[in-house]
Amino acid sequence: MKTNGSYELHLTVREASLPAGMEWGSHFSNWIMIQIAGGTGYWIHSRQNLQLEPGAILVLPPDSDGSLRASQMGSLSFSFFCVDPTRLMGLLTMAEQAFFRTAASKGDFFARLLPEQHPLAAKLREILGGRKQTGSLLRLQLLQSFIEVFEGELGPEIAEPEPNADAKQRLSEFLKTAQTAELINLSFSELVGVSRCTPRHLSRIFREVVGMSFRDKQAELRLTLACDLLATTELKIVDVALESGFQSLSLFNLMFARRFGMSPGRWRQKYRENKLAVVRSPRKNGLVASAY
Repeated sequence: MKTNGSYELHLTVREASLPAGMEWGSHFSNWIMIQIAGGTGYWIHSRQNLQLEPGAILVLPPDSDGSLRASQMGSLSFSFFCVDPTRLMGLLTMAEQAFFRTAASKGDFFARLLPEQHPLAAKLREILGGRKQTGSLLRLQLLQSFIEVFEGELGPEIAEPEPNADAKQRLSEFLKTAQTAELINLSFSELVGVSRCTPRHLSRIFREVVGMSFRDKQAELRLTLACDLLATTELKIVDVALESGFQSLSLFNLMFARRFGMSPGRWRQKYRENKLAVVRSPRKNGLVASAY
């Protein structure tokens, strides 16, 4: 998530085209899924070059430093949408979010190409071409298509911990199966009960497993949810605070400003200004785009 008030469109389809020979750098802070609609193009990266034909799907990690280039023979048209796993707290488990975070940060995931013949390519083409669904139904179809790209990599179903498992194993298994939204209102004492260990020991193993303290992780999840509510709803700021798990508006304002450098109200205003700018000024670096 960016801290400057810009909040990228999430699960929103955009159509775009590049004139012959033009390039577009896909500098998005979230995952991006692209399907080529017409023309021939190339994905250019210092360590990976791919040819793109109509119908093919290109999946890029966040902050990719490659570029999309149209052939010198003609323009390239495509549809694309972004996916932010951190905004899927009610759907993804901690382990699944960790998978995407790790895949994006390892540095060896540059792009994944699915050819026109791939079943998912035909499925996505039908979703984008027919537009039979809109709103939440369309977003669910887009999300399913994205998740299917990584089918088999997100891990098998997790079995119940063994009776003689230690506290760290019990905590790890719980975090693998629990949706991240569950941690927003989960108390530390409740997690102590799940792990069946002392609070001091839980503090230590939670930091080992997650990489930060329980308090910091819970604050991170609450602020992520708050941003999503600010961006996608008309809730009052106080209601956003309460829905995100904060007990008071003053604490929410303090923690939000400390994290993002501005008040929640100002953040919402900047997000809306940036969103309007995308729609009103679609041409950039030769790219012509529209959103729906």
